[in-house]
Amino acid sequence: MIKKTIKNFLILNITGKNDSLALSFNNKFFIHKIPKKTRNNDKLVNTIFNFLQKHKVKVNENFLVIVNLGPGSFSSVRISLSIAKGIKLVSGAKLAGYKNNDIKELNLENIDILIKEKLIENKLIKPVYELS
Repeated sequence: MIKKTIKNFLILNITGKNDSLALSFNNKFFIHKIPKKTRNNDKLVNTIFNFLQKHKVKVNENFLVIVNLGPGSFSSVRISLSIAKGIKLVSGAKLAGYKNNDIKELNLENIDILIKEKLIENKLIKPVYELS
């Protein structure tokens, strides 16, 4: 389980529907909606990198990357997991995941609920895919 106090984190909410990034850094909170045209892997990585750079975020071992594990598109969920694991390898950041059903809307209040109710877990090996 994740500690109740999480200060600096990036959320990758990339499931194929209403994709977005959320960032909590230095007691500030930001959300970036990802346009559908950004679904290309290279563009997505650049979008995340630029989002972090814009807010002058230093990702290190004290930073947490939280990934939406689904349900969602197989490729979208796998891509977000791969990006999160890449960030961990490069920076030493911690990783965690949550299920789409545990949050109604991506905002700070709902993220606090996820943390307080211990719905954010260190288990990234159980993504949930939509059956189409």
